Amino acid sequence: MVHILSKENSVLQHFLAEIRDVNVQMDAMRFRKNMERISEVMAYEMSKSLHYKVDEVTTPLGKKEVHRIDEPIVVASILRAGLTMHNGVLNYFDHAENAFISAYREENEEGGQDIKVHVEYLASPDLTCKTLVIVDPMLATGTSLLLTLDAIRKNGNPKKIHVMCAIASQPAVDKLQAELPDNAEIWLADVDEKLNSKAYIVPGLGDAGDLAFGVKL
Repeated sequence: MVHILSKENSVLQHFLAEIRDVNVQMDAMRFRKNMERISEVMAYEMSKSLHYKVDEVTTPLGKKEVHRIDEPIVVASILRAGLTMHNGVLNYFDHAENAFISAYREENEEGGQDIKVHVEYLASPDLTCKTLVIVDPMLATGTSLLLTLDAIRKNGNPKKIHVMCAIASQPAVDKLQAELPDNAEIWLADVDEKLNSKAYIVPGLGDAGDLAFGVKL
């Protein structure tokens, strides 16, 4: 199942406009904050799909029946760009465990979209029967996301998988729909139609990692 939140007007549209706008996005602090706010909106929407249990709390004046999330959640970020969204998700799921994984792509010197993706570092708790939320700002080809999922599932098979991205390309969405397991859902702030010859999302926003943390060598 794919959820595209930009199909309905909300404050999310404002945050998306600012991360794309070349006159705004160069303010790294504002870019990071907007990515955090986008992930907060997405976390809220995703929370509606979770399982809740009935509980009771004591107030200063009595007792009240309440509902609490009844799923153990692990928030996983793909380094380094995923860090821009990680805290936003944690702001809503503050009891979640955390996982971090590095995945970087090797540019094709001859051009074209045939790009190698390397996964090197993984720090993750046991995922067995838990709800895994993978956050990554840009979903270009979908290859790094699938490799990340393969790597992280070595630490156990989650009961449910949520993929959360700010901007995705339609080809990547099609790829994930075909290759993700049946227990996965995809949450996207917005979708762009195509990739350019270097497999960057068009119109996209550029390199989310560089905009947030500075240009890398």
